[in-house]
Amino acid sequence: MTDNDIDTIGLSRRRILAGLGAVGVASAGAGLGTTAYFSDEESFDNNTLTAGELDLKLDYRATYAGGPGRLEEVDGWYPDFDVQEEEPGVYLLGEVPDVGDFSWPEEVQERDLCDPEMNLVDGDAIPVFTLEDVKPGDYGEVTISLHICDNPSWVWMYGDLVENAENGLTDPESEVDETGGDPGEGAGELADAIDVTMWYDEDCDNVYEPGGGDDAPICVELVLDVSGSMGTGNRLQDMKDGASTLVSTILGASADNRVGLTTFANGANTVVSVTDDEAALQNAISGLSANGSTAMADGVSTGQADLENCPDGHDRIMVVFTDGQPSSGQDPASAAQAARNADPSTEIFAIGVAGAQQSTLESMASDPTDDHIFTATDDAALEQAFGQIAETLVGEQVIFEGSLAEAMAALSMDEGGIALDGNRSTEDRECFAGGLTQCIGFEWELPPDAGNEVQSDSVTFDVGFHAEQCRHNEEPGNPFEQPTPTPTATPNDTQTPE
Repeated sequence: MTDNDIDTIGLSRRRILAGLGAVGVASAGAGLGTTAYFSDEESFDNNTLTAGELDLKLDYRATYAGGPGRLEEVDGWYPDFDVQEEEPGVYLLGEVPDVGDFSWPEEVQERDLCDPEMNLVDGDAIPVFTLEDVKPGDYGEVTISLHICDNPSWVWMYGDLVENAENGLTDPESEVDETGGDPGEGAGELADAIDVTMWYDEDCDNVYEPGGGDDAPICVELVLDVSGSMGTGNRLQDMKDGASTLVSTILGASADNRVGLTTFANGANTVVSVTDDEAALQNAISGLSANGSTAMADGVSTGQADLENCPDGHDRIMVVFTDGQPSSGQDPASAAQAARNADPSTEIFAIGVAGAQQSTLESMASDPTDDHIFTATDDAALEQAFGQIAETLVGEQVIFEGSLAEAMAALSMDEGGIALDGNRSTEDRECFAGGLTQCIGFEWELPPDAGNEVQSDSVTFDVGFHAEQCRHNEEPGNPFEQPTPTPTATPNDTQTPE
């Protein structure tokens, strides 16, 4: 079910020669019987054009809540993975990457998983769930993280209900199931009974979080690095775009929310104190410039001081962004600890890019750090990193809710699958940026009130992802209706966990 061919743009290498002319002047003078020629030759040699790459890779973490005391039984269904009981009755069924000291929940958004040595899902069809004896009340979840290695890409999620089998009728089932139990006499009821939720898991924590915690209004302080290194390339503008997106999302989610803006370079300065005035914040963000060193600790302390201006009853949150290391002699860890221990306490998220040290981000972020650190390996991914935090704070978005049968119908390639959005914080659908991990959650449950009609039934289903380059492809149609790619077709890549 996997098509992992990467079609390469047909580009030619040409040798281009320029200035291949000769200008000659003949002269004759008294006593001179010779002729002279002036000549010149210029060339552009060894010209090479190399097609770019589009490589979609996946990793995942799958769990099954099937009741305590079943470790040996469940482990027997997975000969290639050592199933673990993480808590009573909850089993880890699979985890990729499964290399070295890598810890999926803690590091999935912090490491560069495009590294070939990480051994991600890259062209392989793998079974995530292979379960028997599923009972009403059982549920499972797989969080799949997507990695666009190199070029930004549109991404689609697709699927197929391969089988919905009756497998005969037990005596209790025959009393309530009128569809018949023999092959060809009726489909099973399990696909209709299983409930499915798919969502953008912004913090990759395997949990759907529909709202901002206790639903209290939030007061968010942006603490932004504007040191000299931020002038590199388009980094400053990418940060501005991300901060602007976060402001719009937070203030648009509730009239009671507030946002403040603090910057740090040689020192720190609160540019706009916590407010609901979006225009003032957007104007301040657009006017930021880069210069100076990296007084990160001053930024955290100054940002915390501004959070003291938050109205009572607001949850206090700080989002610290940096592209480098703190200046000598300053300790952002201590400043962050003071903010986290304040009364009321401040929850701290950290975004890093370029020269940002992972240890510094970890020293500032709230626990669990894997839910509060967002690392981008490409400046162009910064807007989406800010967007992920914004969506975490206002509530993760559902992609689909319904029965398993309905989910597979929505994901059908005949219907074009489900077009995924690389940035949920903006109005229009966006490409997935390279250099940023993004996660999709898929949870299924056989409800406790499921009846005897599903006894002995079984389902088989596939889920996959298709990526297609963004550049020169502004309004992509249904990727599954396109003709067979030719050497000049848009590069695409498809990965399928089944």
